[in-house]
Amino acid sequence: MVVQAEEGRLTTSSARVLVATAVPAERDAVARAFPEPAREMRLPGAPALHRTGAGTGTTYDLLAAGVGPALAAASTATALTAAALSGAPYGLVVSAGIAGGFAPGAPLGSLVVADEITAADLGAETAEGFLPVTELGFGTVTHRPPAALVRQAATATGARTGTVLTVSTVTGTAARADGLRARHPRALAEAMEGFGVAEAAVAHGVPVLEIRAVSNPVGPRDRAAWRIGEALAALTTAFGKLAPVLESWNRHDR
Repeated sequence: MVVQAEEGRLTTSSARVLVATAVPAERDAVARAFPEPAREMRLPGAPALHRTGAGTGTTYDLLAAGVGPALAAASTATALTAAALSGAPYGLVVSAGIAGGFAPGAPLGSLVVADEITAADLGAETAEGFLPVTELGFGTVTHRPPAALVRQAATATGARTGTVLTVSTVTGTAARADGLRARHPRALAEAMEGFGVAEAAVAHGVPVLEIRAVSNPVGPRDRAAWRIGEALAALTTAFGKLAPVLESWNRHDR
């Protein structure tokens, strides 16, 4: 499902922003940052849309793209293609949602804006250790959002900046957490969709940003320690502060 909200003005090449979350709860948390009620529409080949409007020019399509990098990439690419074919392409894609945080850098309830979006488990396990797909001679494992946009987003929301890892299997042990930290010492958070969303955006030549609210520590799986409600509330607050940045950002800023 997708929600669309309208507010503000973009100086990007298009006044449309696609926000991709994994699940409807995250999408709805972003939608609560906007004052207008939602209304449903549809995109060809994509899930249902909702739309809110403030009549000021910028539109936000909020897409519950699905869990995991593959489905997130497919759903995001479908939305981007439909928009391009309609003659109203997106000017920016934002991957948003909750995430696990690497302590002590990203405690519960904190916000993280990715300056690197990295596929942490795309590669090969060998006797010598993990090899990313780039060391196998093909592909990519990291996308870097526009530096100026990252700085502005972090300043507006109070977020920390660092690497956000995308995994296909959520970390549930201390050993796995330690291994990821060793390979990615700048990692602040772990989620499952950012790299897939970024792959789709890059394929369409559209800039991408990732913002996450930390709901649980990365490590041993302990549901009693999760703070999903608090993280969703933090995401709502953050997106309310982030929207003016997205609306004023110029993609030629460095």
